[in-house]
Amino acid sequence: QAPLVESGGGLVQAGGSQRLSCAASGSIFGLSSMGWYRQYPGKQRELVASITAGGRTSYADSAKGRFTISRDMGKNTVYLQMISLKPGDTAVYYCNVKKGPGGVLGDYWGQGTQVTVSS
Repeated sequence: QAPLVESGGGLVQAGGSQRLSCAASGSIFGLSSMGWYRQYPGKQRELVASITAGGRTSYADSAKGRFTISRDMGKNTVYLQMISLKPGDTAVYYCNVKKGPGGVLGDYWGQGTQVTVSS
């Protein structure tokens, strides 16, 4: 069983909204920090948003005010709600879960989901 399964990507018009979901197995969810990264073609993955085990969130400057990361402990799921999407948000989005400081006890990635924003 894959530890992380993403869903929710697809095509959306500029100005629209989309929600990504990442379902995690219970064994890695409870004590981890989680984040959403995105990757442009030929570029390294960049952190978009993160949420700590204690619920503290942080965002890349490009995501502030438009993206919201949250998680549902009962469903073992982390979400990325995106609004006011721009063509520049077009990328493959990856869910990440780190267990222990810096992921020293485990660093897990979702399979990636394509988000395409048309102008």
